[in-house]
Amino acid sequence: MTEAERSPRNKTLTLSGEEAVRYGERLLTIPSGPENQGGEDMVPAPFIVGQITDRTINADLFSVLPRLPRAFADLLIVDPPYNLDKNFHGNSFRSRSSSEYREYVESWLPAVLACAKPDASVYICCDWKSSASVFGALEDRCVVRNRITWQREKGRGAAHNWKNCSEDIWFATMGADFYFDVDSVMHRRKVIAPYRENGVPKDWTETPDGKFRRTCPSNLWDDITVPYWSMSENTEHPTQKPEKLVAKLVLASSRPGAIIFDPFAGSGTSAVTAKKLGRHFVAVEQNRDYCLWAEKRLERAETDREIQGYSGGMFRERNS
Repeated sequence: MTEAERSPRNKTLTLSGEEAVRYGERLLTIPSGPENQGGEDMVPAPFIVGQITDRTINADLFSVLPRLPRAFADLLIVDPPYNLDKNFHGNSFRSRSSSEYREYVESWLPAVLACAKPDASVYICCDWKSSASVFGALEDRCVVRNRITWQREKGRGAAHNWKNCSEDIWFATMGADFYFDVDSVMHRRKVIAPYRENGVPKDWTETPDGKFRRTCPSNLWDDITVPYWSMSENTEHPTQKPEKLVAKLVLASSRPGAIIFDPFAGSGTSAVTAKKLGRHFVAVEQNRDYCLWAEKRLERAETDREIQGYSGGMFRERNS
């Protein structure tokens, strides 16, 4: 379907030919194979932090990891392919046994963790099938702090099983010292029973929209809306994470000005959210189209800092 044929309310990102050329010039492209290796007798120079900060790196992760500086990132947000058959616009990932999937995770995890500062936090996304493999690989190398489970608004129906409508995010830190700002990720919850004490609202406030309470976040997130066609952040990436979800990770586990590293950047959600929230980013993605989508979203973020579901320093309930 062309842009002209779409509903006026369909805000899914598109690219013109001119935009593809223009955004392509912004990418830091690293070819794989001999070009990246510098020949038999040459080793490519490692990057310094300034060369990669706020850049989308179009490269195979395994080609670029040896060139990344060590201990540069304050926060890692990692969203690898889950243990499923999935086609990422030409790059296919195949399901494998649990032990083989753990081997896959361990093929990149040590080098990714080497990019983290000693006090950095790490979040790795997964689903029920890959969660145990991710936990095992992470527990061997980090301090695992928690498992976040977030409920997708939609889930595929299942006639002979429970419908799968949730995913996990493992939260870990590189060591005992780490940053966590709970005040930045408070929720605004509608008050069902507005209790008063001496005629004064107890732990809630009344607004023109209703009665609400400011509450601490738990590790069960039921306020997330998966990007869909009428949301401006939506792309055609098959497993795109919502900006609202990533915003919670960024705000809780990084200070303004921090560097967020995303080694499986997809269509750029972590990078875009980091930019909107006053952080820096380093994003690696092998699919060129996804990199171009990320660059268009990053350009939009220069003038539009809105994150759907988050405003006034508070996260709102789903679809509010």
